[in-house]
Amino acid sequence: MNIHLHALLLSVSASALLLPSMCSAQVRGELGRASDVVIQGSILEPEKLQVKDDAKLTDLIKAPEGFRVEVFARDLINPRMLAVSDKGIVYATRRSVGDVIMLKDDDGDGKADGAVTVASRPGMHGIAFDGNQVFLVTIHDVYTADVKLDGTFGPLKRIINDLPDAGQHANRTLGIGPDGMLYIGSGSTCNECQDDNSENATVLRSRKDGAARSIFASGLRNTIGFDWEPTTGALYGMDHGIDWLGDEVQVEELNRIEQGKKYGWPYVYGMSGLNPRMDPPEGITLEDWAKQSTEPVLGYTAHSAPMQMAFYEGKAFPPEYQGDAFIAMRGSWNRRPPSGYEIVRVNFENGKPVGFEKFLEGFLLQQENGKYGYLGRPTGVAVGKDGSLFVAEDSNGTIYKVSYSSAATEQSADVGTIPNVVNDMPASKIAIDLVDAKNSDAIAVKSPFDKDGPIPLQYAADGDNASPAIEWSGAPKGTKSFVIISDDPDAAKPKPFTHWLAYDIPAATTKLREGIPGTPILQEPKGMKQGANSMGSIGYTGPKPPIGDPAHHYHFQVFALDTETLGLEPGAKRDAVLKAMEAHVLGEGQIVGTFERKTAAK
Repeated sequence: MNIHLHALLLSVSASALLLPSMCSAQVRGELGRASDVVIQGSILEPEKLQVKDDAKLTDLIKAPEGFRVEVFARDLINPRMLAVSDKGIVYATRRSVGDVIMLKDDDGDGKADGAVTVASRPGMHGIAFDGNQVFLVTIHDVYTADVKLDGTFGPLKRIINDLPDAGQHANRTLGIGPDGMLYIGSGSTCNECQDDNSENATVLRSRKDGAARSIFASGLRNTIGFDWEPTTGALYGMDHGIDWLGDEVQVEELNRIEQGKKYGWPYVYGMSGLNPRMDPPEGITLEDWAKQSTEPVLGYTAHSAPMQMAFYEGKAFPPEYQGDAFIAMRGSWNRRPPSGYEIVRVNFENGKPVGFEKFLEGFLLQQENGKYGYLGRPTGVAVGKDGSLFVAEDSNGTIYKVSYSSAATEQSADVGTIPNVVNDMPASKIAIDLVDAKNSDAIAVKSPFDKDGPIPLQYAADGDNASPAIEWSGAPKGTKSFVIISDDPDAAKPKPFTHWLAYDIPAATTKLREGIPGTPILQEPKGMKQGANSMGSIGYTGPKPPIGDPAHHYHFQVFALDTETLGLEPGAKRDAVLKAMEAHVLGEGQIVGTFERKTAAK
């Protein structure tokens, strides 16, 4: 297809940092299943510059008046994510090296005494502390370890070993939420595609032992930096925009990330902009997908490449910085002129973001020959216990320390408790115990497993994760459609755990083959819709009870309805389906299978 989007000429003024309206992109032609537009893009890669003298280097880094930038450590190869322990020790992950280094400043001179490796695994990237425990993440694995008195880590214990493949976006990150749960940023495998693993392009959520993992939010191309606003407990994250939509499109998105919501990728971007190169599954239009997606609260200059994000709760900076967020912008390779290569501040008022402003500049320089060069590509930000801000860049391997020069404001941070705003679903009964059927005759349900017998491995999450074939008979007269709901009442949370929601199944359909695809609307049987399971994906997800639990029971329930449609969009949740079924159920039936998980997937 031919594609053209006029580039927007954004200046670097504050107004340019807000989301542009999508009409200003001046799309020529039409978008949809036969797009006819043209896109102009750029490749411009600044060259790496090196300044060996600390004083000369920091003189080039520009900060607001009153702030001082110093080199805390250098020649670290590629420090990425930063974290500060309860004792005030700074740690940095090094993805290419595959380790975590500890950077103490025991003599208090404002510089690291040296770098000590405290953990080592290939691809190690995300790090978060929870008291005297540390959590670390690689592409596929999450580890935890005790933090010893000297700041080193005890033996690593792997708690998750099956995060999805990463592809283009291998930079997993994690954090501990106000609800005491573990949150993991899991990027897409590509720039724009239909990832076949529903856990890609998401923020995942699990218990701190790695169990009960689910999709917290989806449609997030690559959210590396995220953190919780201190007063409201709301989760905010910066998502990387799609490449090759033009120099000024797509903006980098600041999203308020909420449970169960989706944020557009790969079909929709920015303020409901429609991606001309991607079509949603059959039966859903780009406009439909946009209506179902949540728009960002703010946008920043396209291709800036947002990395780590941290809210400021220290007290060493002026009071107006309290509750604002800092974000490292690693910088572009595909925009003219280059964007990013800076630390930005997100201004929050009354717990809500109102705009961006530049905080640290000077990493990007235009040389006398007109070419661009960079002193560093910022990746990590973390607030120290003394209220200073630590900044990492991964190209020259430097960590900076930013402090405020007024001694009157310098005091230790007093971090309060961040409120929890995530409310899990209350415990409930299985669907068949909540629904009143008009006809007392039970529908007979059959599946490849015997009644109350074990479910074969191919239908489990650790197997093929394929839906089992299911067949039913004995539907009452007047049946116009069917609903299938598969519940596990033995799950700890949510209770029950819903593994499958299928509705608007035509009345002429009385069996489904195994391995139904996880598309929102099926072509065969035509018009059948699928809802969101408790994992957070669409369609079927197989049994995956905690290792060591007794066998769980999985209720495959079939309901006959007197209406052809529930009137719900695809992707509906269990409570919405049950509510729409009220007064329409003519008959019901179920088959129950069991599954016990004795070992983890290899």
